[in-house]
Amino acid sequence: MGPPQYDFWLLDLDGTLVDVESSYVRSVFDRVGERLGRRFTDREAETLWHGLGGLRDDQLRAWGIDVTRFWDALHAVEDPEARAAATFLYDDARAFLASVDAPIGVVTHCQPFLADPVLDQLDLRERFDAVVCCTSEIGWKPDPAPVRLAIDRLDVAPESQGVLVGDGPHDVGAAWNAGLDGIHVERHGHDRRGWCVRGDRRITGFGDL
Repeated sequence: MGPPQYDFWLLDLDGTLVDVESSYVRSVFDRVGERLGRRFTDREAETLWHGLGGLRDDQLRAWGIDVTRFWDALHAVEDPEARAAATFLYDDARAFLASVDAPIGVVTHCQPFLADPVLDQLDLRERFDAVVCCTSEIGWKPDPAPVRLAIDRLDVAPESQGVLVGDGPHDVGAAWNAGLDGIHVERHGHDRRGWCVRGDRRITGFGDL
């Protein structure tokens, strides 16, 4: 049985299709902590990396961490090639991408200097008909603007029915704001996240489709 029949699919990247080895996350937060003068526990690093606590900026403020300093430090220590080497494609995502016979696009908060090496490392670039990296100019999910830009790049008919699949509430929000179905993929379990994300469907992996 194949996935549901949509005219096109939009997908989040990190946490939805791909993820990174835990050792990479640990090393990144060790270096961020050195810059901020604060050590991050494994749980804190996991929470921020995967967005388990909700909006990351809100979580940072709750912990008394300056949001701008954190993001500046994170972007300064990340090595695109090292991140790409530590990134893997979920097996269920690989099977899903091989099974879909419809236009597929990516809408990600991951910036091009990080997303491009990942797409190349995992040989995914040719699988997508559009890739949109959110920016302050384009908009950040749940803003529908990056979703609409991806739809424009897919060049699908106006009456086409589409869906966006992602691992965060902002993904479902962006889908709904753009008039699409929104599917939430919960890779970490509701217990670890601490709450449930609403969606038109909630799945634990693409195999559930």
